[in-house]
Amino acid sequence: MDIDGCALPEDRLYDLEQDVWFRWEEGRRTATIGILGSLASFAGRFQAVTYRPIEGHVARGRSVATVESVRFTGAVRMPVDGTLVDRNGELPAHPKLLNDAPFDQGWVVRIAPTDREAPERLLATAERVEQELRAKIHALKIRCYPAAPDVELYEIGAECAAILARLDEEVARRAPGEIVLLVTDDATSPIEMVRWADRTGHAVLAHRVEDRLHHFLVRREAHPVPRRRRQ
Repeated sequence: MDIDGCALPEDRLYDLEQDVWFRWEEGRRTATIGILGSLASFAGRFQAVTYRPIEGHVARGRSVATVESVRFTGAVRMPVDGTLVDRNGELPAHPKLLNDAPFDQGWVVRIAPTDREAPERLLATAERVEQELRAKIHALKIRCYPAAPDVELYEIGAECAAILARLDEEVARRAPGEIVLLVTDDATSPIEMVRWADRTGHAVLAHRVEDRLHHFLVRREAHPVPRRRRQ
């Protein structure tokens, strides 16, 4: 399921108040827990994941980890009672996995629920939380993109030539695969960004318009191949 660009997989259950998901693993003895992609988009690039030094049984609502970005610090809380089985050892070294793959490689902990019937009783399906999450996305003005920006570049009131020169400089500083979010109010930017992508060989992954502002998601390619335009 997709809500205004924010993914909401239908193969798991949700605690929308805590912004966490719960997914049974094969055999329904253990389950993985992670954060919603909408929270990851709201927070921006995560810079730190710190696990709490707890073991064994953990009560519902208790924090198992703290996640931090430049503009957000919050706890990842247990959606049900359970025994802590495993932590995602990749997250402390690579916290951006929470942004890039919140529903897959960015899982936070694995647990064994105390009551196997509790998840279905206490948590909700994607269908049940759809409208509430949609309202939350609108209220908080969350923008979900197909890839998480590594840097945001706001160019308001500038001419397009200056904007593209600034974008060239920013992309040149990025490592291959890194993402730049460009936000501009230049009305000619849609056609100019097509030309920019052809000239540089770097990819424009997404474009959206909000309140007369154009949002472009650009990826630095490892081996950019400029494309010649037909005369």
